[in-house]
Amino acid sequence: QVHLVESGGGLVQAGGSLRLSCVASGTIFSIFNMAWYRQAPGKQRELVATITDGGTTNYADFVKGRFTISRDNGKNAVYLQMNNLKPEDTAVYKCNADVLLPGYPNSNFYWGQGAQVTVSS
Repeated sequence: QVHLVESGGGLVQAGGSLRLSCVASGTIFSIFNMAWYRQAPGKQRELVATITDGGTTNYADFVKGRFTISRDNGKNAVYLQMNNLKPEDTAVYKCNADVLLPGYPNSNFYWGQGAQVTVSS
């Protein structure tokens, strides 16, 4: 079984910064794409940023220039540095990983439990 555990959420004033971390644990052969999603109350879940195992990144337009996704393959971890936060960034942020287990032919997607980020105006 694979578990993703996020940390680093919290309450911050507009213009402030937070750094989210997500670590995958379990018997893992390889992790391909990793990503951060968010969901605000009453809204649909939206993709924030993705990173491949080779380090190629992509961002949603609403976070470009403010958020940075990175990963540490040796630690099975993905991070989201969030700068210049806005009240509209308030949401539950969840990490997602495409994980290949030893002995399995196909990978599967796993989700973390979520980290609350609240930005006050």
